[in-house]
Amino acid sequence: MFPKKNTSSRIDPEQRELIERAQARAREKRRLYQHFLFFLAGAVILILLNVVFEYGKDVRPFGMDWFVWAIILWGIIFLLHAFNVFVTNKFLGKDWENRQIEKLVEKQRKRITELENRVERDHPLPPERRRIDTSEDPFSPDAPLNT
Repeated sequence: MFPKKNTSSRIDPEQRELIERAQARAREKRRLYQHFLFFLAGAVILILLNVVFEYGKDVRPFGMDWFVWAIILWGIIFLLHAFNVFVTNKFLGKDWENRQIEKLVEKQRKRITELENRVERDHPLPPERRRIDTSEDPFSPDAPLNT
C-alpha cells in the first residue's frame, strides 16, 4: 500500500574507499590491542609456570630464567607489530601505494609514447593508410545491427 522508501544511500567511490580504509585501520589497531592483552596474559602465565609451579626451574639460558627470554622475545614481536601499525602503515600505507602506482603508470605512458613516436619515425605508413575513414563508424550505437 505504501511505497517503499529508498533507504540505501549512495556513496561515491572515493568516500567508500575512505570508509574502507578507516575500517581497515581500526581493525589493525584493535588487533594490536588484542595482541597486547595476550602478551600481558601470556607473560603472567609464563611467570606463574616458572615461579609457582616450578616448571623449567633449572632451565637458565645465558644466566636468565627461560620465561624471561620468552617474554623478551614476545615483547620484541609486539614492538614490531606496533611499529608496523603506527609507523610503517602510516608512511607506507594506501596513499603511498597509490602514489607509487601513479608514478609507474605515468612512466609507462611516457615510454609507450616514446616507442610510438619512434615507430612512426622509423616506419612511417604509406600516405593512403595514414588517413582514417571516419565517415562511417562500424561501432556506432546508431548503426543498424544486421545490415
